[in-house]
This record gives sequence, structure tokens and C-alpha cells, in this order.
Amino acid sequence: MLKKDLILKSPVEKAIGLEHITEGKFGAVLSRAGVGKTSFLVQIALTQLLANQKILHVSLDESMDKINLRYDEAYTNLIDHVGYIDPQKAVRLWDDISPNKVGISYTESNFNTDKIKDYLRSFKKSDIALPSIIVIDGLNFDKDVSSILEDLNSLNQEFSVFIWFSMKSHREEIWSNDGFPVQLEVVKDLFNKAIFLQPVDDKIEAVILKDGDRINQKYKLDPATMMLAE
Repeated sequence: MLKKDLILKSPVEKAIGLEHITEGKFGAVLSRAGVGKTSFLVQIALTQLLANQKILHVSLDESMDKINLRYDEAYTNLIDHVGYIDPQKAVRLWDDISPNKVGISYTESNFNTDKIKDYLRSFKKSDIALPSIIVIDGLNFDKDVSSILEDLNSLNQEFSVFIWFSMKSHREEIWSNDGFPVQLEVVKDLFNKAIFLQPVDDKIEAVILKDGDRINQKYKLDPATMMLAE
């Protein structure tokens, strides 16, 4: 029951929907630096953990200690957003689901899709459940990443795992005629889902750029917690 309550309060359930998180191949969370891309990606992954799924979080920007802290904070924010929950129940639930989170930290220079593929193959060989999603945070879409995306596309086909990316945009850039930041425009045909985060007054506005017929739906988030603003 607690898992269900937490999922229903998740901003991801509202903006995407639990049943739609893994529809397709690639998804992106876009924003300028410091707006909340990583925090929203963590909420996506947390929703999968609450749905009894495994997730793989790959960071090119932060150490795994920092990423683990982000998950702890995201879980606490979600617990607080639901209202009063027995602290012991909250701790037991986190102890139950957190082992399903696996993290790998790279730098931009040593990031290698073959390592991820070997990792997933080791899961498959050992008959261990594969992650439902991979989060890749910190890939630089200002550069040509076509070969990396091609490799990850083949990984998606082999393991049927949806891949969510962070994608940094820039304040001064003009968007394309299709209404996309330039980083997404050049690779848009590979992406099934895209969410843009932008500051609006004292809130963060999550705008659906790509997700079937749900384009341009908007949701207000609290910038301190990334929870839905009341």
C-alpha cells in the first residue's frame, strides 16, 4: 500500500505515468544547468524501484556517493510529500527497494557503452532480472553523440531496456521550428519522450515536448523538492 501511495504522489506518475515510462527506446529530461535534470531523472528511477523494478544509473558527472545521496533525498522528499508515514515503515521500504538500484560512475573520457553491455550480459547469463530502465546522466549532447546513441540503440534492441538521458540546453539558443532545443532537434527521431524543465516565477515548469499526443502538457514543481506544487 505504501508503494502505491508513493507512486501516486510522484511527479513522474503525473507527468509521464508509471505505465508509460518504458514505452519506446529513449527519453530525455532537458533543462539549462542547475534547473533539475538529475533530480527529475532520479524521480523517474525511484518510481521504477517502487514498482519492484531494477534500475541502472550511469553518471558521467558525479561520484556514486553523490548519486546515492540524491536517491536518499528524493525518497525522503517523496515520503514527506505523502504526509505522515511511520518512519520505521519508510526505512524498511527503502531497505527493501534500494538494493535494486545499481550505479556506475564514469568520466566523459572513459565512458564506454561496451562496458554497460557486458554488465547487462552478466545479469542475463546469471539469470538475474534486467533493469527496466537505464539512466545516463551527463552525456554531452553539444557534441556529436551519434555513434554512442547507435550503440545504445543496439543495446536497447538486445535487452529491451528503456534509456533515459539528461540533456543540457543553453539560455541563448534558439529552438527549432518543431519546438525543440537544438540538442534534441538533431537526434529527435531516436527519442520517444522528452520533458523540458524551466524556471517560471518561483516554480519549475515541466513541459512535455515529446510523448505521443501529450505534447505541451505542463506541470508545476517545487524547485526545492521536485515534488508537484500544490
